[in-house]
Parts: sequence; structure tokens; C-alpha cells
Amino acid sequence: MNQISHEALTALSGAYAAGWQARLELTFAVSHQRSTLVRRSHQGPLVIQKSLHPEGPDLCHGIIVHPPGGVAGGDQLTLQDTLGEQAKALLTTPGAGKWYKSGGRSASQALVFHLADQAQLEWLPQENILFDGADVRFEADIHLSGQAVFAGWDIQCFGRQARGEQWQHGAVRQRFSIRRDGRLIWLERGHWRPDALVMGSPAGLNHALVHGSFVVAAGSLPKEILADCQALTVTSSARVGVTALPEIVVARYMGDSAPEARGYFEALWQHLRPWYARREAQRPRIWNT
Repeated sequence: MNQISHEALTALSGAYAAGWQARLELTFAVSHQRSTLVRRSHQGPLVIQKSLHPEGPDLCHGIIVHPPGGVAGGDQLTLQDTLGEQAKALLTTPGAGKWYKSGGRSASQALVFHLADQAQLEWLPQENILFDGADVRFEADIHLSGQAVFAGWDIQCFGRQARGEQWQHGAVRQRFSIRRDGRLIWLERGHWRPDALVMGSPAGLNHALVHGSFVVAAGSLPKEILADCQALTVTSSARVGVTALPEIVVARYMGDSAPEARGYFEALWQHLRPWYARREAQRPRIWNT
């Protein structure tokens, strides 16, 4: 039997104590009217499983995978994407993100996206599940040039509903910014704790166990499309809504069901994608598994 050296055990112990430092850098570019993943670099357990073209050569789909399956205290995930002029990509995940009890060490996810003129990026991950005791920081910085387009959603679940677990300890800090040609056009910050007034306030989350946002940066939304989006409803008592600002469209979901939140955002996507992407919405096949 092979023996593990003392030095190796010490290194593994140190890595466990510090948490995983995972980083994935992707670059997409256009060549012969085909959007292609031209560069990938990763450190630690964060990878792109494969790149596909199910909607044609001008749009590249990518599946982002975190092989450990969950994020523990001290783990830091960074995803950096660069899209060249006219490059188009859709990135998603194969399943829900699981954020474990932190044990006194905060975990984090940082998204840094740079889009050149007329590039288009859709970031459409599945939901994040926050275990009781999870202490998490989510950050996203989107940099757009010229007529670049970004569309992305995030869905957060407080506690493991399938097990009847409530989120009674921990914290979530969130910061999301979008800049176009260096000018800030969207900035949102959030800080949630189980005992915070905002969790139960009618002006806050109103005791919702699931909340999500869908943000599109693609210019001014036509009034008729806004009306169609605002007419969409859900069957539960969840609160939903769509707001169109001069440069941003934002939709919200606050309720108790992650599948319902995804279904609502997908319905919005059906209306919005022909506007911002000039193509009909086509569900990635990974969502059906």
C-alpha cells in the first residue's frame, strides 16, 4: 500500500483549512461566423464540461461544473469570461449549487465578465441552495462595451426545503454591478441574515424562502414586450414583477418554490430573448436531466 508522506498530509490539511481556491477563465471569439471557445484556463475544481452549438454556429453553449458538488466554508470560486466582438455565448450549470454550513469561514463566488462591442452573454445557472449555517458572498461585475448585451438570472433558496430545513444561521452578502463603456448603469447590494427585519418585512422578502432576479442590459425595452412580460403570473401567492429602466430590464420573484421561480424566468425569457438576441428561446438540454 502506498504511504502518504507527512509533507503531503500537511499540504492537504492546509488546503482543507483554507478552502478550495477555484478559478476558471474562458475566452470566446468569432471565426468564420462561428462563436468558439478559444481559450480556457482553470485552477482548482471549477471547469467547463463542454462547449456545444445546439442553436447554430454563431452561439456557443457552455456547461460550468464544480466537481465537488457543493461549496464549503473557506471555498472561493471565480468565473471570468471574456467575449470578443460579436461573440455569443450561453453559460449554465448542470444542477443546483449547494452552499454548505460554513463553520465560521465565509465562502464566495465572483463573476467577472468582459464583453466587447456587439457581444452577447447569457448567464442562466440553476438555483443556489443555502444550507443552514451557510455564510456566503456573491459578487458579479459585468463590463459591456458598445452594443454588447448581457442577460442573467440568479435564484437563492434559504434552507433545504426538500428536507424541511430552515435557514436559521448564517449570512448572505450580494453585490451586482453592470458598466457600459466604463459608466455604471446598474448597482445592487444585499445583505441578508435570518434574524434581519428585511427577511420578514412586507417591504423586504416577506418571509419568502426563495428569491430571484433576472436582469437584462440591452437598451430600452419596447412597451408591447414589457406589457407581455408584466402580464405573466404564477399560480401561487408568490410576488413577481418586471420593471423596465432606460438601459436595464429587471424581473423579481419572491416565493417558496425554486422550480416556480425558474419557470417564471423561463417564461420571461421566451418573450425577452427575441428582442435582445434576435432568436427564439431554446432550453439547454442539460435542464431536462
